[in-house]
Amino acid sequence: MIRILLAEDQALVAGALAALLKLEDDIDVLAQAKDGKEALQLCQTLQPDILITDIEMPHMSGLDLAAELHTARSTVKVIVLTTFARSGFLRRALASGVRGYMLKDAPAETLAAAIRTVHAGGKAIAPELAVESWGAAADPLNERERQILRLAGEGASNADIAKRLFLSEGTVRNYLSEAISKLQAKNRVDAFRLARDQGWL
Repeated sequence: MIRILLAEDQALVAGALAALLKLEDDIDVLAQAKDGKEALQLCQTLQPDILITDIEMPHMSGLDLAAELHTARSTVKVIVLTTFARSGFLRRALASGVRGYMLKDAPAETLAAAIRTVHAGGKAIAPELAVESWGAAADPLNERERQILRLAGEGASNADIAKRLFLSEGTVRNYLSEAISKLQAKNRVDAFRLARDQGWL
Protein backbone atom coordinates (compact mmCIF):
# COMPACT_ATOMS: atom_id res chain seq x y z
CA MET A 1 0.00 0.00 0.00
CA ILE A 2 1.34 3.46 -0.96
CA ARG A 3 0.80 5.86 1.92
CA ILE A 4 -0.05 9.42 0.79
CA LEU A 5 -0.22 12.81 2.50
CA LEU A 6 -2.04 15.61 0.64
CA ALA A 7 -1.07 19.28 1.09
CA GLU A 8 -3.66 21.57 -0.51
CA ASP A 9 -5.14 24.77 0.92
CA GLN A 10 -8.38 24.63 -1.10
CA ALA A 11 -10.69 22.26 0.80
CA LEU A 12 -12.81 21.41 -2.24
CA VAL A 13 -9.77 20.44 -4.34
CA ALA A 14 -8.24 18.45 -1.45
CA GLY A 15 -11.50 16.57 -0.84
CA ALA A 16 -11.98 15.72 -4.52
CA LEU A 17 -8.37 14.59 -4.85
CA ALA A 18 -8.58 12.40 -1.73
CA ALA A 19 -11.84 10.83 -2.98
CA LEU A 20 -10.29 10.04 -6.39
CA LEU A 21 -7.14 8.52 -4.89
CA LYS A 22 -9.14 6.39 -2.44
CA LEU A 23 -10.65 4.61 -5.47
CA GLU A 24 -7.20 3.14 -6.20
CA ASP A 25 -6.65 -0.26 -4.53
CA ASP A 26 -2.97 0.33 -3.75
CA ILE A 27 -3.15 3.95 -2.49
CA ASP A 28 -4.04 5.03 1.07
CA VAL A 29 -4.59 8.74 1.84
CA LEU A 30 -3.36 9.12 5.43
CA ALA A 31 -4.22 12.79 5.99
CA GLN A 32 -4.74 16.20 4.42
CA ALA A 33 -2.82 19.36 5.37
CA LYS A 34 -4.21 22.82 4.62
CA ASP A 35 -0.85 24.63 4.58
CA GLY A 36 2.88 24.00 4.22
CA LYS A 37 3.75 24.09 7.93
CA GLU A 38 1.05 21.58 8.83
CA ALA A 39 2.23 19.35 5.98
CA LEU A 40 5.81 19.46 7.30
CA GLN A 41 4.65 18.44 10.80
CA LEU A 42 2.48 15.61 9.40
CA CYS A 43 5.40 14.36 7.28
CA GLN A 44 7.50 14.15 10.45
CA THR A 45 4.84 12.34 12.50
CA LEU A 46 3.14 10.12 9.90
CA GLN A 47 6.16 9.41 7.65
CA PRO A 48 4.10 8.91 4.47
CA ASP A 49 5.68 7.34 1.41
CA ILE A 50 4.66 10.27 -0.78
CA LEU A 51 3.65 13.88 -0.21
CA ILE A 52 1.47 15.43 -2.91
CA THR A 53 1.64 19.21 -2.56
CA ASP A 54 0.39 22.33 -4.28
CA ILE A 55 2.87 25.19 -4.79
CA GLU A 56 1.01 28.20 -3.43
CA MET A 57 -0.11 27.60 0.16
CA PRO A 58 -0.22 29.69 3.34
CA HIS A 59 2.77 29.78 5.74
CA MET A 60 5.09 27.74 3.50
CA SER A 61 4.97 27.12 -0.25
CA GLY A 62 5.11 23.63 -1.68
CA LEU A 63 8.59 24.33 -3.07
CA ASP A 64 9.85 25.54 0.33
CA LEU A 65 8.26 22.47 1.93
CA ALA A 66 10.03 20.18 -0.57
CA ALA A 67 13.33 21.99 0.09
CA GLU A 68 12.90 21.55 3.89
CA LEU A 69 12.30 17.80 3.47
CA HIS A 70 15.24 17.51 1.06
CA THR A 71 17.59 19.34 3.45
CA ALA A 72 16.44 17.13 6.35
CA ARG A 73 17.16 14.03 4.19
CA SER A 74 13.58 12.88 4.67
CA THR A 75 12.55 9.60 3.02
CA VAL A 76 9.23 11.19 1.97
CA LYS A 77 9.09 11.52 -1.82
CA VAL A 78 7.45 14.70 -3.09
CA ILE A 79 5.10 15.17 -6.04
CA VAL A 80 4.05 18.72 -6.90
CA LEU A 81 0.49 18.98 -8.22
CA THR A 82 -0.17 22.48 -9.50
CA THR A 83 -1.79 24.73 -12.09
CA PHE A 84 1.60 26.39 -12.78
CA ALA A 85 2.82 25.02 -16.11
CA ARG A 86 6.04 27.04 -15.96
CA SER A 87 9.51 25.67 -16.51
CA GLY A 88 10.96 28.00 -13.83
CA PHE A 89 8.82 26.31 -11.17
CA LEU A 90 9.79 22.88 -12.54
CA ARG A 91 13.51 23.71 -12.33
CA ARG A 92 13.16 24.98 -8.74
CA ALA A 93 11.11 21.91 -7.82
CA LEU A 94 13.73 19.51 -9.21
CA ALA A 95 16.49 21.44 -7.41
CA SER A 96 14.49 20.92 -4.19
CA GLY A 97 14.48 17.14 -4.63
CA VAL A 98 10.93 16.85 -6.01
CA ARG A 99 10.36 13.49 -7.75
CA GLY A 100 7.17 14.37 -9.63
CA TYR A 101 5.65 17.50 -11.16
CA MET A 102 2.10 17.09 -12.43
CA LEU A 103 -0.60 19.51 -13.55
CA LYS A 104 -4.03 19.67 -11.90
CA ASP A 105 -5.88 19.33 -15.19
CA ALA A 106 -4.32 15.89 -15.83
CA PRO A 107 -6.68 12.86 -15.64
CA ALA A 108 -6.85 11.03 -12.30
CA GLU A 109 -5.26 7.90 -13.80
CA THR A 110 -2.23 9.97 -14.87
CA LEU A 111 -1.69 11.09 -11.27
CA ALA A 112 -2.14 7.54 -9.96
CA ALA A 113 0.45 6.33 -12.50
CA ALA A 114 2.84 9.12 -11.43
CA ILE A 115 2.43 8.09 -7.78
CA ARG A 116 3.34 4.49 -8.62
CA THR A 117 6.33 5.60 -10.71
CA VAL A 118 7.69 7.84 -7.94
CA HIS A 119 7.04 5.19 -5.28
CA ALA A 120 9.06 2.71 -7.37
CA GLY A 121 12.01 5.14 -7.43
CA GLY A 122 11.36 6.89 -10.76
CA LYS A 123 10.46 10.45 -11.70
CA ALA A 124 7.20 11.69 -13.19
CA ILE A 125 7.09 15.02 -15.02
CA ALA A 126 4.10 16.33 -17.00
CA PRO A 127 5.21 15.73 -20.62
CA GLU A 128 4.26 19.23 -21.84
CA LEU A 129 6.50 20.75 -19.14
CA ALA A 130 9.43 18.43 -19.77
CA VAL A 131 9.50 19.51 -23.43
CA GLU A 132 9.04 23.22 -22.63
CA SER A 133 11.81 23.28 -20.03
CA TRP A 134 14.50 22.37 -22.60
CA GLY A 135 14.25 25.78 -24.25
CA ALA A 136 13.55 27.80 -21.11
CA ALA A 137 15.86 30.50 -19.84
CA ALA A 138 17.82 29.68 -16.70
CA ASP A 139 16.91 31.56 -13.51
CA PRO A 140 19.45 34.40 -13.18
CA LEU A 141 18.47 35.34 -9.61
CA ASN A 142 20.16 34.18 -6.43
CA GLU A 143 18.14 33.23 -3.33
CA ARG A 144 18.59 36.61 -1.60
CA GLU A 145 17.48 38.52 -4.72
CA ARG A 146 14.39 36.28 -4.95
CA GLN A 147 13.60 36.89 -1.28
CA ILE A 148 13.90 40.67 -1.63
CA LEU A 149 11.89 40.77 -4.88
CA ARG A 150 9.08 38.77 -3.25
CA LEU A 151 8.86 41.29 -0.41
CA ALA A 152 9.06 44.21 -2.85
CA GLY A 153 6.23 42.60 -4.83
CA GLU A 154 4.13 42.53 -1.64
CA GLY A 155 4.59 46.31 -1.45
CA ALA A 156 7.27 46.41 1.27
CA SER A 157 9.56 49.46 1.27
CA ASN A 158 13.37 49.18 1.32
CA ALA A 159 13.28 50.05 5.03
CA ASP A 160 10.68 47.32 5.74
CA ILE A 161 12.68 44.74 3.78
CA ALA A 162 15.91 45.74 5.55
CA LYS A 163 14.23 45.35 8.95
CA ARG A 164 12.68 41.96 8.12
CA LEU A 165 15.87 40.48 6.68
CA PHE A 166 18.32 42.15 9.10
CA LEU A 167 20.11 44.00 6.30
CA SER A 168 20.99 47.65 5.74
CA GLU A 169 18.81 49.70 3.37
CA GLY A 170 21.84 50.17 1.11
CA THR A 171 22.28 46.40 0.82
CA VAL A 172 18.59 45.99 -0.04
CA ARG A 173 18.93 48.71 -2.71
CA ASN A 174 21.97 46.93 -4.16
CA TYR A 175 20.17 43.56 -4.34
CA LEU A 176 17.12 45.16 -5.97
CA SER A 177 19.28 47.04 -8.45
CA GLU A 178 21.12 43.82 -9.33
CA ALA A 179 17.84 41.90 -9.78
CA ILE A 180 16.37 44.69 -11.96
CA SER A 181 19.52 44.70 -14.08
CA LYS A 182 19.63 40.89 -14.48
CA LEU A 183 15.98 40.83 -15.56
CA GLN A 184 16.36 43.93 -17.75
CA ALA A 185 13.33 45.33 -15.96
CA LYS A 186 12.16 48.96 -15.75
CA ASN A 187 11.76 48.99 -11.96
CA ARG A 188 11.16 46.76 -8.92
CA VAL A 189 7.48 46.15 -9.80
CA ASP A 190 8.39 45.15 -13.35
CA ALA A 191 11.20 42.90 -12.03
CA PHE A 192 8.80 41.19 -9.62
CA ARG A 193 6.25 40.63 -12.40
CA LEU A 194 8.86 39.26 -14.84
CA ALA A 195 10.36 36.90 -12.25
CA ARG A 196 6.93 35.71 -11.09
CA ASP A 197 5.73 35.07 -14.65
CA GLN A 198 8.84 32.96 -15.32
CA GLY A 199 8.22 30.93 -12.16
CA TRP A 200 11.43 32.13 -10.51
CA LEU A 201 9.76 33.47 -7.34
